[in-house]
Amino acid sequence: MNAHRKQLVSLACPVYCELLASVAAGIINTVWVSRLGGPAVAAVAVATTTENVLLGVALVFGTGTTVLVAHARGAEDSGAVRAAVRGGWALWALVTPVVVGAGFLLREPLARLVLGGGEGAALPLAVAYFAISMPGMTVFFAQNLVDGVLKGTGDTGTPMRLALLANGLILVCDPFLIRLYGVQGAAACTVLCRCVTLGVALLALRRNTLLRQCAGVRPAEGTGAALRRTLRTGLPLSADFTVRQAGALALVGIVARLGVTAVAAYAIAYKVMYVATMAFYAVRQAAAIHTAHTRGAGRDARRAIGRQAVLVSGSVGFVAAVLLAGTAPWIMAAFGPGPDVVHDGVLFLRCVGPYLVVMACHIALGGVFEGSGSAPVLLRVTLLGTAVQLPLAYAFTGLGLPGVCLALALAMAVQAGVVLVLFRRTGPAQEDADASLARAA
Repeated sequence: MNAHRKQLVSLACPVYCELLASVAAGIINTVWVSRLGGPAVAAVAVATTTENVLLGVALVFGTGTTVLVAHARGAEDSGAVRAAVRGGWALWALVTPVVVGAGFLLREPLARLVLGGGEGAALPLAVAYFAISMPGMTVFFAQNLVDGVLKGTGDTGTPMRLALLANGLILVCDPFLIRLYGVQGAAACTVLCRCVTLGVALLALRRNTLLRQCAGVRPAEGTGAALRRTLRTGLPLSADFTVRQAGALALVGIVARLGVTAVAAYAIAYKVMYVATMAFYAVRQAAAIHTAHTRGAGRDARRAIGRQAVLVSGSVGFVAAVLLAGTAPWIMAAFGPGPDVVHDGVLFLRCVGPYLVVMACHIALGGVFEGSGSAPVLLRVTLLGTAVQLPLAYAFTGLGLPGVCLALALAMAVQAGVVLVLFRRTGPAQEDADASLARAA
């Protein structure tokens, strides 16, 4: 196996398990809360949606720290490692009180906004959930930062195990706390289990070999400068994520023109697609970490890493497209949404294949840009893709859900094409990069 491909796969597999475990947390909560009725489910859905949005904030210091630590590790610069970690924690300490404090104080207006206003039974439940979950975002943000530091050192296995621990605890504790305290019990369970996991994560951080070797070294720059460097590195990645989330939300509104049945089918099918898309983002993270390591070591292996990332992710995308098309009737029927929704969902899953394959290649190649410090380019490409996607989806709604799939595929093809042109302009990889990596492996 190609040395770069082997490294990408070894880094990506634990990340994929971690991402799936994170998705599972919301599913576990929803399953148990569904026994409390529709308003309770709506309240938890509001909290989960809000947490997904706030994940964009965590990316500022989480992913930014990953890239900087990876650069420093590749350069074997202990002082830069210390500075990168310190900058991440400083930015976390600056951002977290603002976000958590504002979210807690504005929990009722926030619940009204996400629920679409009104005085329904879900509103007080959502407010009660936020009263616990918002302070708990402090732990969520800290866990994202610890994961980012560990990934930067090249350790993607520990974050995976931590995610499995957190969700395993939630699986065990959820039914008891929800039975005792209802919706608030669900919020408390999530926060408490994350607190336990964060304690274990901090111990893992102290035992990390690279961080222990750097412990007695003076940071390469002051805390203020390190904070600004983390912000500059992570902000484009955070903005890119936020734009994608906003585009996805707007697309739901366009699909709503096709009726409630189409929205339900689209929502279920999109959740099913997470099984595949999480793999693309896992390869992206692996490509970013590996690129940062090699760049920090003074080697320009971007082209070689990019080719292998596209090969790995594109292969996964193709297999996922074939499997989804073949198993779509059974997948949709498993959710039991009714024959009309099943029909539309099957149609969507059978038409979305080209989009998945192109998306797989585009997302994976983006990791090379992240790892080499060119994330602002990705933000501009995402803005372009969203500007193309939404008008096309609106124009093609006359074709039903297949028209939405066509719009998704065309917009993603535009993004992938632009990124590919920019990627080809990168400098040639050093001739000895593959040989050096192979010897190191």
